[in-house]
Amino acid sequence: MSVGRAETTAVPSAARGRIRLERKHPLAIRWMHWVNFPVLFTMIWSGVLIYWNDSDNAYQHPHAVYRIGIGKLTLLRLFPDWVYRTMHVPYHVTEGLGYHFFFMWIFALNGLAYVLYLAFSGEWRLLVPERRSLHDAIQVTLVDLHLRKGLPEQKKYNGAQRIAYTSVILMGAGMLITGVAIYKPTQMHWLTSLLGGYEMARWLHFWITVSFLGFFVVHVAQVVLAGWNNFRAMVSGREIQSVEAPSLEAERRGWR
Repeated sequence: MSVGRAETTAVPSAARGRIRLERKHPLAIRWMHWVNFPVLFTMIWSGVLIYWNDSDNAYQHPHAVYRIGIGKLTLLRLFPDWVYRTMHVPYHVTEGLGYHFFFMWIFALNGLAYVLYLAFSGEWRLLVPERRSLHDAIQVTLVDLHLRKGLPEQKKYNGAQRIAYTSVILMGAGMLITGVAIYKPTQMHWLTSLLGGYEMARWLHFWITVSFLGFFVVHVAQVVLAGWNNFRAMVSGREIQSVEAPSLEAERRGWR
């Protein structure tokens, strides 16, 4: 291929034979990742439309679910009125409900397919935290903060990524569970009661969403810092690695 010839001429002779293409992300994972991106964005956007209706707007709704405070004292309430006006959010609650309930099913089915694929393909072995994951995550964080040098050895993901990505799966399940408890509080009264009641289910649903947003910001920042090679792996499935790096394909063959 012409691409291969271009790479050969661009790589110094001393470096030839020291790199290889590693299959990092299977096609199914890449599809589910990119499907989830616009779906989750739409879910959050429609959630903001719904949130306006139950927050401190012009009608002064008394609900205190979406605030941080002590007793009757409110320390923080998201968001200021000018944010709503700039985003043209007010009076679109029915539109938000329609989008939210429709894309909820896509989010749920895509998440279920992802979990099933991890389970049956064996890819979960590369994702779930190991015994050293917490120790490695602390080390990775110190390196990112430029407080320490030298990353721990990793395979597909490091300890911090294993903990973060597994937590996101649990957060997704939490969003669905709390969302159903809010959506059908009468039919699913046992679930709503198990979560501490309707108001508590709303509170949990909201702050899990905020946690998702926090993960998204950190995730995008880390992708940018990691560079093109890492991003390309989520598009093409393959990543350039040194020949000394552990082989994911060899490990996958060991599962079978």
